[in-house]
Amino acid sequence: MPMPSNRLSYQTAGESHGPALIATILGVPAGLTIDEAVINTELARRQGGYGRGGRQKLETDTIEILTGVRRGKSIGAPITFLVKNRDSRLDDLERTPPVHRPRPGHADLAGSIKWLTTDCRETLERASARETAARVAATCVGRLILKEIFGVEVFGFVRSILEARTDVDVNHADLDSLISSRNESDTYTLDEATTTRQCEIIRQAKIDKDTVGGDVECHIFGCPPGVGSSMNWYDKLDARIAYAVMGIQAFKAVGIGLGAECSHRTGSQVHDPIHFDASKVNESSLGFVRPSNNAGGTEGGMTNGQPIVVTGTMKPISTLLQGLPSVDLNTKQPQDSQYERSDVCAVSAASVVMENAVAFEVASAFMEKFGGDSVIETRANFESFLDVARTLPLNDLDSPDSVIA
Repeated sequence: MPMPSNRLSYQTAGESHGPALIATILGVPAGLTIDEAVINTELARRQGGYGRGGRQKLETDTIEILTGVRRGKSIGAPITFLVKNRDSRLDDLERTPPVHRPRPGHADLAGSIKWLTTDCRETLERASARETAARVAATCVGRLILKEIFGVEVFGFVRSILEARTDVDVNHADLDSLISSRNESDTYTLDEATTTRQCEIIRQAKIDKDTVGGDVECHIFGCPPGVGSSMNWYDKLDARIAYAVMGIQAFKAVGIGLGAECSHRTGSQVHDPIHFDASKVNESSLGFVRPSNNAGGTEGGMTNGQPIVVTGTMKPISTLLQGLPSVDLNTKQPQDSQYERSDVCAVSAASVVMENAVAFEVASAFMEKFGGDSVIETRANFESFLDVARTLPLNDLDSPDSVIA
C-alpha cells in the first residue's frame, strides 16, 4: 500500500561519484518558506570540521530546487532538490576502479555478498556518507517546518572526540551564544580548550594513518507535551528518533536523555519530578516544569514539555590509510583493505547530519498531530490544541469531585 501523500517523509538517491544526489520530500504543507540560504548553510557546515578529507575541497554543495516550490514557498506538491557532484566519475574505470579488498567496518563485504558480486564499488558508492549531503538538504526542511509553524528550535554540536569532551551545559536561554561558540570551533564543540584538544587528537590520528570517532548531541527546544504516541510501538517518538539516528552512516549507538547512564542509577535518581508553575502556562511546557531533564524530553514515546536531548555515537571511519587485514574477494588470499579517499574524522559533519535528521523526525510527528494542507491550517490546529490544553480540566468528569470514593 502506498504511503499517505500527506505524511512528512523523504527519500534520497544518487551515488558518491555519480552526476548528482537527489532528495525528494513529501507531505510539506503549502506556504512554507523554502529558505535556500538556510539549507545551503547546513550543507556548508556538513562539509566543514577539522579532519575532513580532500573531497570537500572539490565539492561546494548547494541545492537546486527542481519541483514543489513557487516563488520561494512550497505549493503542497512533492519537493525535489538536486545537489551536483563535481567529482563525477562513476563509470571511469581508471579513476574509480573495482574494489576487491573490502574494508573492515564498511558495507563492502556484506554488500558484495548480498548483491552477488566481488566488486565492492557496487555497494560503497551508495553506502558512502556522501549520501548525507542529500539527506541534510531533505531533513533541513523539517527544521524549517519546526521553526516557521511551531516556533521550535534545533541545536546540535560535538560533545566529544575520544577523551576530549566539553562539559558546557546547554540551555535554551543561552542558545545564541551556544551557536556562536559552536560556529567558531573547528570541531563544532562548545569551548576553546576542548576544540584545541580535539584537533590535536585528529592531527595525531592522521600522522598514525588512523581515524577517530566521537559523540554528538542534539537539543530541540519548544515542544509541548503530547507529540508522538504511546499507543503503538512504531509511533513512539523516541523510537523514531533512534531509528533516524542509527540510520546515519557510521553511527553505532543512540541515547535519549541519560541514555545508558539510567542503568547505573536508581529510579529516584533517574525520574524527573513534576511541578506546576502557573506563571509558565503560556510556555511550551504548559506550566509543567521539572528540576531535571534526565528523560531527555520524552516519556512513554511522547514529548513531555522539556527539551528533547539526543546523543549519537559515531564510530571511527572505516577507511584507514594504513589499511587493515582483509581478503581479496577474487583470490580469497589475505590482503590489506583497499583505500578510498576519505576523512580522518567526520564527527563534526555527523553532528550536522544528526541535528537535521532528528529535526525532521520530530517535525514529522508534529505534522501527524497538527497537520493540514497549508501552513495557515497547520498553525491554527497547533494553536487550538494549546488553547484547549491550557484549560484542562474540561468537564466534571476530569475534576477531583467526580472521583468515586
